[in-house]
Amino acid sequence: GSARRLRASYPADSRSIGEVDAYGSASRGSSRCGRRDTIHPHGGPLKYLTLVPDGAADYPVVELGDRTPLQAANTPHMDRLAREGTGGMVKIIPESRHPGSDIGNLEIFGYDSRIDYTGRAPLEASSMGVELEEDDIAFRCNFVRRDGDILVDYSAGHIATEKAHELIGLLSDALGTEAVRFYPGVSYRHLLVYRGGPDSLASYPPHDIMGQSIAEHLPNGEGAAKIRGLMEEAEEVLNLSSATEGSGANAIWLWGSGRSLKLTSLRSKYGVGGGVISAVDLVRGIGRSAGLEVIEVPGVTGYLDTNYAGKADYALTALEQSDFVYVHVEAPDEAGHNGDPAAKVQAIEDFDGHVVGRILEGISGDVRILMSPDHRTPIELRTHSREPVPFVLWGSGFAADGMTEYSEAGAQKGSLQLARGHEMMARLVA
Repeated sequence: GSARRLRASYPADSRSIGEVDAYGSASRGSSRCGRRDTIHPHGGPLKYLTLVPDGAADYPVVELGDRTPLQAANTPHMDRLAREGTGGMVKIIPESRHPGSDIGNLEIFGYDSRIDYTGRAPLEASSMGVELEEDDIAFRCNFVRRDGDILVDYSAGHIATEKAHELIGLLSDALGTEAVRFYPGVSYRHLLVYRGGPDSLASYPPHDIMGQSIAEHLPNGEGAAKIRGLMEEAEEVLNLSSATEGSGANAIWLWGSGRSLKLTSLRSKYGVGGGVISAVDLVRGIGRSAGLEVIEVPGVTGYLDTNYAGKADYALTALEQSDFVYVHVEAPDEAGHNGDPAAKVQAIEDFDGHVVGRILEGISGDVRILMSPDHRTPIELRTHSREPVPFVLWGSGFAADGMTEYSEAGAQKGSLQLARGHEMMARLVA
């Protein structure tokens, strides 16, 4: 759709700016962002929202009185969705896939990750507008911090984006060639594209190996020596430069490689189109690959200080022009990786109050909401796990089915126990 600007007036406590960057044509005829042709029997088009509190599901935590963070958090709005909606538990992560946010979000978007998946980095390339050629291999390029052989911080202290861009420029100047290209992303998350690079490496997400040996978790497989060599050279460049002082970064980690992914659009697959809101390139990339517009919201960080209210406000504005918006919040997942139960409870409560509550207050007409985490990120593990997570379908056409609260235990009382994550989207738009 063609870009245009909408003037919006938001409550004073929103950190959103007065002018909203929206997307799509105002006309009903837009093939990607126009209103859906399907009209609800009550009159007016159906609207759809997917809300994803990344990694919010967990195990009982001793510090929280043997409750999960979802149980411990004060979440009146999420509990309302559970009480009034249809839901239960869903096994989002197939046994053949790793329990990553790439897999989890692909499934929530409505794609079968056993079929529609080539790797994590190609999705991030899509988000960044990096077109991959046939022989290009994309890699996630994280800034990390190591102490000897131990990986001590997968995010380099959640390095500031401005500083990270300076360091990516440094690496590009020193190591970039026609075949090896660095692309800046957000905070610690960046991209490397290697033309003719190795395409079948096994690699480890850095957030899975905190406190563990680097040497035991380096990329392996045919051609791995090239990637290991790049990582070593990058470390030398970073440690010889004064630009890295105080940044938290002293190394890069290359992982999640793959070739370009082509997805069937959500418009073709499910009859809906619209936008995606996330601070995370991975999620933005899935949305873009699915034919959605990436909605830019000021002040989103992918962490506890993100602009929750802005995400809700921009989602509501976008929903006036299109029929589907996917809203993703990373903060609960980050708190889980940090092993911080208090921060995870705070992230869930902020999601409840400033995203779910604000959206419920602002929606009108016939709206359906799907809410689900993409996986668990247990405090105990400090990484992802593949057990089922609670989900709910709420709004026009969905009736209460016995859930009393939105939690792992509460969802056991729901009427749906789904074996595949992508089944949720099919039910949302049915």
